[in-house]
Amino acid sequence: MRSMPDSTISAAPASIRVVLADDHDILRQGLKMLLSLQPEMEVVGEASTGQEAVSQVLELHPQVVVLDISMPDMDGLEACKQIRVQAPATNVLILTMHESEEYFFQALRAGAAGYLVKKAAPSDLHMAILAVAQGGAFLYPGLAKALVRVYMATPLTSSPARSGAQPVAEELRVLSPRELEVLKLVAEGHTNQEIADQLVLSIKTVQAHRANVMGKLGLDNITQLVRFAIRYGLLPPEV
Repeated sequence: MRSMPDSTISAAPASIRVVLADDHDILRQGLKMLLSLQPEMEVVGEASTGQEAVSQVLELHPQVVVLDISMPDMDGLEACKQIRVQAPATNVLILTMHESEEYFFQALRAGAAGYLVKKAAPSDLHMAILAVAQGGAFLYPGLAKALVRVYMATPLTSSPARSGAQPVAEELRVLSPRELEVLKLVAEGHTNQEIADQLVLSIKTVQAHRANVMGKLGLDNITQLVRFAIRYGLLPPEV
């Protein structure tokens, strides 16, 4: 029998590799069981301390690590900082009981791509992992409003990489029309896949546009991008 050409064989889609970090064993096992019901996700590692979480990420290279904030050895915020430095390809989703804005903003400054509270629905966790795995952001709705409120009230400072503030029109002129579209959609919270579908582009092209936008505007993370979009009228302040 003749073998089929390689081009006719469709590879199965890769699973989203997830590491779970929470010091409560029962909760962690419950999350693992919940995610095991999702065919596109695979829990490849578990940790009960912040230090273990960092070690698991460095060893297993997951797309997403789900971090609790309150953990022994090293809290989730410090673990998040270390993961973002040592394993930048891994996106961090904070899953915590803390609903305070203080913890929320600390998590964003630490580099988290998502923030979810433990009382959220299981479907929210599923959507949050999908979003951050695809390079997007997921913010618990009540806290997302706090982000908009604070950034609307805070003056936008120049990035160290860009000396001297430029007029708004000049800032926007450095972007192509397509990059402006991508900027707006990213700020609205759309994932790379959603942007690709909406603009009829490949994910790699969307990722390239997104990187160009961040580089040209001197932005380091999603919160700065949202802040820029709101300040310059590309995104309405209502949430």
